[in-house]
Amino acid sequence: MSDATIEVSGRTIEISHPDKVLFPDDGITKRDLAEYYARIAGVAQPHYQDRPLTMQRFPEGIGESGFFQKNIPDYFPDWIERVELPKEGGTVTHVLANDAATLVYLANQGCITPHLALSRAQTPERPDRMIFDLDPSDGDFGKVQEVAKAVKAALDDRDLPSFVAATGSRGLHIVLVLDASVEVDRLRPFARDLSAEIAEAHPALATTEQRKEKRGDRVLVDTFRTAYGQTAVGAYAVRARPGAPVATPLKWDEALASDMAPDRYDIRSVFRRLGQISDPWADIDADPIAADRLVGDG
Repeated sequence: MSDATIEVSGRTIEISHPDKVLFPDDGITKRDLAEYYARIAGVAQPHYQDRPLTMQRFPEGIGESGFFQKNIPDYFPDWIERVELPKEGGTVTHVLANDAATLVYLANQGCITPHLALSRAQTPERPDRMIFDLDPSDGDFGKVQEVAKAVKAALDDRDLPSFVAATGSRGLHIVLVLDASVEVDRLRPFARDLSAEIAEAHPALATTEQRKEKRGDRVLVDTFRTAYGQTAVGAYAVRARPGAPVATPLKWDEALASDMAPDRYDIRSVFRRLGQISDPWADIDADPIAADRLVGDG
């Protein structure tokens, strides 16, 4: 296979083996993936800015086992921004996808799905995102939507505005935007208590039980991302699933509509969507919640 190049952000990114098929059921190649990230970057990249990134790589495509990689390899070019952060027993150096060229370079490395820290590189212990991950135990997305309504109502009652996204997998992410003023350990009780409140109010629909065998057919309201070093799938990131679905920010009325599905938008159709509806998260950072409001709430 001959190589190809993509011109982006003033750089020329070489795509090795561009015709390698990464999604065997769909014929989607490495070139297709790289071109997707080059095209979507104008919308997506602001959501990635200064966020330590974890790569979910599938060098041989999604038909083979992939792996997560936090540390940036030594051979990555010097122009890619990075940040060294503490971890137990040492440090880890993450990629910062602060331009479109980095996203394209990562695609060439078989990184299908970038996962992003909920904190910025400058404030690693003080997140500016809190995520309630609604993870179904079966294929009934209607139950996910019902639980999402309950979570949104509980947040609305506290005058806490929320954002929502289809994960591109099976569920929804409900996002609070914070001002990065409070350490993550102090925020955990709020997340835990609100999820427990939802589970207690809707015992047939929702649970906080992490063990799958104890969930039954209920939706897990997962708040375990409220911890140091945790990540969530990036906005407009491709998921390593047949059809190449995309994690897509939504308006709340869209998320709760009867025709919505968590994997409704994919590597191709998301551009038709953005041609009709601008990014619902375009102004997501305009009015962050004072994080100290969440301390002691429950």
